[in-house]
Amino acid sequence: MINFLAKIFIKDYKQIHNSKVRAAYGTMSSVVGICVNLLLSVLKLIVGMLTSSMAIIADSINNFSDTGSSIVSLVSFKISSKPADRDHPFGHARIEYISSMIVSFLILLVGFEMLSNSVSVIFGLSEAEKPDFSLVSLLIIGASILLKLFLGLFQRKIGKRIDSSVIVATSMDSFFDSISTLTVLISAIIVKLTDFALLDSIVGLLVSSLILYAGAKILIETKNSILGEAPVQKQLEDINNIIKDYPVVLGVHDLMIHNYGPSHYIASFHAEVDGEQNIYQLHDMIDNLEKRISGELNMLCTIHMDPIVTNNEVVNELKKFAIETIKNDVSEDFNIHDFRVVVGESHTNMIFDVVVPFECKLKEEEIVEKIKNAVSSKRENVFCVITVDRG
Repeated sequence: MINFLAKIFIKDYKQIHNSKVRAAYGTMSSVVGICVNLLLSVLKLIVGMLTSSMAIIADSINNFSDTGSSIVSLVSFKISSKPADRDHPFGHARIEYISSMIVSFLILLVGFEMLSNSVSVIFGLSEAEKPDFSLVSLLIIGASILLKLFLGLFQRKIGKRIDSSVIVATSMDSFFDSISTLTVLISAIIVKLTDFALLDSIVGLLVSSLILYAGAKILIETKNSILGEAPVQKQLEDINNIIKDYPVVLGVHDLMIHNYGPSHYIASFHAEVDGEQNIYQLHDMIDNLEKRISGELNMLCTIHMDPIVTNNEVVNELKKFAIETIKNDVSEDFNIHDFRVVVGESHTNMIFDVVVPFECKLKEEEIVEKIKNAVSSKRENVFCVITVDRG
């Protein structure tokens, strides 16, 4: 279905990293979402009013809010596809995260309103009215479940294809709507067969809880994207697999990947190289590595070249000593990089960065003190100059 529509409405539909193609996919998803949600909202509102069902009316309002979510998605894709400018040198793609947050607030608003109405009836603050369902209304509800499920699958596939958080968020909302409407349908059948009118409000309470859960989940995920997250394992593996083809790179550290929106990544890291090799040849190889990562992974890459000593016996021995001491006496989870040595007449300074996991509860000064004590207990004339990195 997606490929069929994409071939008709999207030029070069396979080039999903192209901003114009992504915007076209987003527009297609939003238009389909607007049409489906408007249709469902009108149908459910009619059924809810005819049957006096609070759960169905609430479900209708939820579908109408989903129309608003699709409109937010449509606008966000128009903005996110704009090229970089002087005020926004990294482009406008992060607007999708802001749009996802707006969608989450809309979902939470609907869930809270539905929750308050249901609680009001359950605790006797307002009177429960037994819904009067007909076979036609039940069939309409059943058809809406299938239609919403189709919409969720449609949106999810597009969201995954173009790596869009806002479309994935709207697809989650559609799936939750399918579940909540199914619950409404089951309760409608039970209410029709019994006199338990309060069940409609109880189901409304359950549906509102699902809606609130969905909204909170999207809000948390979007918040993480805006604040910044650690690189996903796949990205790290892809970069390391390319680095393996460049033997001039002896080690890598301080690898960071900055997310400026879907398909807008900037990577940077330090590459250790043999300090005695030709600097121009090394620079050329590092340039080639940057270009390859940028081209193959669609990720702007900047590499800082760190020359290191590789054939000095004193430096190599001290580095091995430092690694073994830290691993054995402090923590096997610690690593070091940027290792340098300054040899003096009375003492020797080892200068290095120690990489400490975020999970480590020790303060930086405590980590430095532990390492210094471990080193000095074995070699009194060796001192450490340490910088702590969290990673």
